[in-house]
Amino acid sequence: MKRKIIIMGAAGRDFHNFNVFFRDNKDYEVVAFTATQIPGIDDKKYPSALAGKLYPEGINIYPESELKNLIKKHKVDLVVLAYSDLPFEVVMHKASLVNACGADFMLMGKNNTTLKTSKPLVTVCAVRTGCGKSQTTRAVVKALKAKGLKVVSIRHPMPYGDLVKQKVQRFAKLEDLKKYNCTIEEMEEYEPHIMMNSVIYAGVDYEAILKEAEKEADVIVWDGGNNDIPFYTSDKEIKIVVVDPHRPGDEISYYPGETNVFLADVIVINKIDSADFDDINEVRENVRMINPKAQIIEAASPLFVDHPEMIYGKKVLVVEDGPTLTHGEMTYGAGIVAAEKYGCVDLVDPRPWAAGEIKQTYEKYPEIGTLLPAMGYSSKQIKDLEKTINSAECDSVIIATPIDLRRLIKINKPACQVRYELQEIGVPTIADVLKNFGKKSSKK
Repeated sequence: MKRKIIIMGAAGRDFHNFNVFFRDNKDYEVVAFTATQIPGIDDKKYPSALAGKLYPEGINIYPESELKNLIKKHKVDLVVLAYSDLPFEVVMHKASLVNACGADFMLMGKNNTTLKTSKPLVTVCAVRTGCGKSQTTRAVVKALKAKGLKVVSIRHPMPYGDLVKQKVQRFAKLEDLKKYNCTIEEMEEYEPHIMMNSVIYAGVDYEAILKEAEKEADVIVWDGGNNDIPFYTSDKEIKIVVVDPHRPGDEISYYPGETNVFLADVIVINKIDSADFDDINEVRENVRMINPKAQIIEAASPLFVDHPEMIYGKKVLVVEDGPTLTHGEMTYGAGIVAAEKYGCVDLVDPRPWAAGEIKQTYEKYPEIGTLLPAMGYSSKQIKDLEKTINSAECDSVIIATPIDLRRLIKINKPACQVRYELQEIGVPTIADVLKNFGKKSSKK
């Protein structure tokens, strides 16, 4: 008799685990997905075109708040937790609820969820959202390209639109962002690769994505999402994990970030230029305790502001990356650091002017405080973000998102852009740990 399954997710790891383990597995029947973290994904269906022959009607996606009723309604045997960036205590609360409803609770490991690539592989993961994976990935890509290698990156899934159309996405030029109707969150991850003249893939079906990427790559770089573990493995791979001394202790208390620490070949302790000395030491000691064999790279994330004069002596509104503030739980980011560095006189609280879905975001994540999350999962959210910025009483706006929001929304006051890159301190560097990785070019 088939075991009835519910997969708890957030439109990423959940779909991947289904595709690689459950989709064609006649021992199981996935009766539902549940969804959280990402707005607007809990009223859709995982389509039949992706779900396979065992699911001709597709699979319904429900809000996670309905989990208890769904277990009872479908007489569910097993619930699989398949999303990331959760405190250990929260994971066990979810397990307790599932067990109390009579079902088993499952966390899937890498043996049943990774796909093997024939190419050399570098994976970049983290212990929390907002540690600095993106700039670390860019540093990896630059180091590999400097060796004459054809590098193709594959990003952790962000499929928030038409899942069938997003099965395999290839981004090589800015027009591709429009082609796939990308959200702000997606553009923040893909555009920096395009600006480096690099190719990055994403989508829903990561076996199909891998087959396409392997056709044009000497080496593949896995660009992780949240603090999830990689989707791929290889006979030749280097696993790089980024930790954040602004949140000491999270590297040993969040799921599945600690798993990444156990798996790491290289640990990057980022943001040491702005973190407390004792917090840096705590993080270093924690990762050494878990994984004493990993190489440790210390790094900074220096800021670059295009118009610092818009900050000095001004009342500023700071716009930060949305996911970093929401489920990433960061209370400050690059925008706050820039505001303090360049001498603003006041940080403006945007909450009195929060419009529509931005207001709802504050209600769901009250710990965000005086920062403005750049939520852009839908056109409605983007319009509400624009309205919030333009209504706020401030002298200028600091945009601390990976892309320049001035290209997407009309801002009625002076605005400056903050950029940040990885800067290794001392040795080893990213280039050092990749020195003997992959084939070297024959070009002189």
